[in-house]
Amino acid sequence: MPRYVALLRGVSPMNCSMPDLKRSLEAAGLADVKTLLSSGNVAFTLARTLPAAVLQKRVEKAMKDGMGRSFATLVRTSAQLQQLIAADPFAEFDLPEGGKRVVTFLRTPGAVGHVDLPVATHDACILKRIGSEVLCVYVPGEKGAAFMHLLEKTFGQDITTRSWDTVAKCAAA
Repeated sequence: MPRYVALLRGVSPMNCSMPDLKRSLEAAGLADVKTLLSSGNVAFTLARTLPAAVLQKRVEKAMKDGMGRSFATLVRTSAQLQQLIAADPFAEFDLPEGGKRVVTFLRTPGAVGHVDLPVATHDACILKRIGSEVLCVYVPGEKGAAFMHLLEKTFGQDITTRSWDTVAKCAAA
């Protein structure tokens, strides 16, 4: 049975109860549901393979039905995330000292055309796009989430971003 990970945009412990989220997805027929890190990461299993777009709508509907609200959802297979982690695409770059690696997931990869990379601003740099994933590194500083502004300016708001460590935890869930 295929294993999937739903990445929800804009979730925090303040706006979404992980137990309620889990119950909502289980009620929609998703199996072996596991929430990760209280920030909108949910692993689940299905009896059959379905396209990501279908699963994204299913998860969003389950949230709406079970919690009265939903969050934009991006779905990847666990295998896709495991392959990304195993490939370690950041290894080809000379990252700045103290740099934090993040992966941005595009909901609709075809909606964003070619982007000349790398693109840098302040203490952030978009390094590379691999299909529907974008690699970025930033150095935390006083300017806050400058890397998020750069990512949204470049790829729009139909995205969600996770730290490299979070992607690894999701891949293993």
